[in-house]
Formats: sequence, structure tokens, C-alpha cells
Amino acid sequence: MADGMTVASLKGQVSEEEWKVRVDLAAMYRLTALYGWTDMIFTHISHRVPGPDHHFLINPYGMFFEEITASALVKVDLDGTIVQETPYFINPAGFTIHSAIHAARDDAHVVMHLHTDDGVAVSAQKEGLLPLNQTSMIARTDLSYHDYEGIALDHGERERLVADMGNTNSMLLRNHGTLTAGGTAAECFLRMFFLERACTMQVRTLSAGRDGVLLGTDDVQEVVRGQSNPEGTKTLANMLAWPGLLRKLDRESPGYDL
Repeated sequence: MADGMTVASLKGQVSEEEWKVRVDLAAMYRLTALYGWTDMIFTHISHRVPGPDHHFLINPYGMFFEEITASALVKVDLDGTIVQETPYFINPAGFTIHSAIHAARDDAHVVMHLHTDDGVAVSAQKEGLLPLNQTSMIARTDLSYHDYEGIALDHGERERLVADMGNTNSMLLRNHGTLTAGGTAAECFLRMFFLERACTMQVRTLSAGRDGVLLGTDDVQEVVRGQSNPEGTKTLANMLAWPGLLRKLDRESPGYDL
């Protein structure tokens, strides 16, 4: 890790519940780097800390995602006040978006926001995510939209963002990027995996123009909607995909759990 970015371990200094959350969130940051989804230091993933205080963890501003460890994450309250001893501070724009969802949605323990090339490209397309393929049709069953209001520094935007999100778990932030939420790190990450892949597939499909492109019919979209079981997604995420992703990290980006 670069000079000035070393972090003393918090293992044993926080509760077991908080430590597990820290490890899971650090894993999400490292996986985001492995999948090439970063925007240098400018996007965010947050995880609520178990307990009555409504604290959540977010990345230290200035640390690259492949550097992040469980101990480096910064704990804040819903007012943006840092509630732990740390040499780091947080990105105010990241706080605005994540605090809005954590405050309004008890089920949204984890919130992930990205600025990928393909995610931003689709967010800027008037029709949004199109039913071009199986992946996009799955993602569309749980997708909402929020119009761009400028860099997210205005806390007044939080109410409008939450209203637009409703009870969905995936969102396209218009002219801005992608966002997902989940009850666990596994669920949030898998939703983002599907949403980002759907965006990439759309960019590639439309690269030669719209003529001749097949869209899923209303009937087949309804079939996919009926087949998209939220409980099934949770099982896939928590019991199958996430353990494999952690094995991948152990091979390719060890040290996240320090």
C-alpha cells in the first residue's frame, strides 16, 4: 500500500458483527476493482453497521478500491459525522446518496453506486435499459430511474432520490451511473453484476444502430417477470455466487480482510 495509506488493524477492537460487515464491504470494493468497474476514487459502496445507531461504513476518500481493507473503512452516522478514530475523511457526494437510502430503507443494508462507461452510457439513453436479452429483462423487473440534478451535494435531493427508488433494488441514475441495494453484500453485488452486464450488452447491441434489433415482446417480458423470484436471487447470491467470489479474491486480491 502506498505511503501514508497504511491502516492499523481493527480486528478485535470492534464487535464480531461489525468486523464481518467490514470484511464483506472490503471484499465488495476489491471485487469492483477486479471487474474493472472503478472510477479511480470517485464512486462508493456502503454497508450499515448492525446495531441501533444507524451507522454505516464507506470508503476513505483517496484510497483506490484495490487498496481497501476491512480496517480502512470509515464509520459515519446519518448526519455524515465520522464516529471512529481515523486519519481519513469521506466524499460528501457519496454520503448524500448513500445516507438517503440507508435512512429510508430498513432492508437496504448495502448500497453500491458506480460510474462505469457502459452504465453511464445507458443511463444517458432516453429509453433507458431495453429488453434486449435475458439479462436485461431480469434486471428490468426491479429497476427504477432518477433524473440528474447535478453533483450530489444537495441534501435536498435525498428525498427525491428515495421517492424515485421506491421499493426497487436497482436504479439508473440518469446521466450519472448505476446503483443497487441489498440486504447483504452478496445480494447487492449480484444485482450490480446483472445490471452492469445488461448495460454492456445494450451498448454492444446498439453499436451498429437500432435497425434490425429484436426486443423482447411484452408477453415474454411478463414471463421473465414471473420467473424472477427475489428469494431465489438471495439464495443464488448468498449461498452460491458470494462464496465463489471470495475464493476469487483470496486468489487474486488477498489482504482485504485485514
